[in-house]
Amino acid sequence: MHQRPFLAFACAHLTDERLYAAQVAALEADYECAVFAFRDHDSLGGMAEELLARTPTRFTLIGLSLGGYVAFEIIRRQLQRLERLVLMDTTAVADHPARRAGRHVDITKVREGGIEALIPELPARWLHPSHMQRAELTNLMSAMARSIGARGQFNQQAAMLARPDSHADLERLRVPTLLVCGREDPVTPVHDHEVMAARVPGARLEIIENCGHLSTIEQPEIVNRVLRNWLRETEADSLAP
Repeated sequence: MHQRPFLAFACAHLTDERLYAAQVAALEADYECAVFAFRDHDSLGGMAEELLARTPTRFTLIGLSLGGYVAFEIIRRQLQRLERLVLMDTTAVADHPARRAGRHVDITKVREGGIEALIPELPARWLHPSHMQRAELTNLMSAMARSIGARGQFNQQAAMLARPDSHADLERLRVPTLLVCGREDPVTPVHDHEVMAARVPGARLEIIENCGHLSTIEQPEIVNRVLRNWLRETEADSLAP
């Protein structure tokens, strides 16, 4: 049995367990933490089933970007397993044609040149402008992308290309729900989070200032404080069946 509340962290595209290293370090004294990086499945269903197979009967799910898309799939499959939900820098909107075209460009780029062909573009795509020259961040992003690799990149893109609009799924939620977004997130903007929050009864939205798409590594201390406070505030609610 799991004596402490269980937190499952679902990773973003081209990121691994290090995406949540600061959050796990801050929370592991009080919570049982597991981080899921997705390499081997080319569908959100496969990713969701992997996570569900390695978590207790009920748990709190924290998903960033692709991790949020996996969360939507878990809502569709086994909503009753969720105690609480945190959606970070993600969107319930299905890909529009330009986004789909961009995914196909990335697939081709990696197929022809390997993961190294894509890595130099990632900081400008995802980070706040003031963070693009931070070597510790860009080096971390490069290392995580290499960890996922070319095959993992293809699988993740295939899963994201097939994802549906998930706004109706959010309306089914009756558990404590937190949405977190970097103020300057260029990929999944604040507006998308406002729309999602409006679909979930009682949801809270927290905006992280001076932050782009990867809030957990761009502003880890702020994210840690937001998560810790919210988890404490919602502890009693999360125990309700």
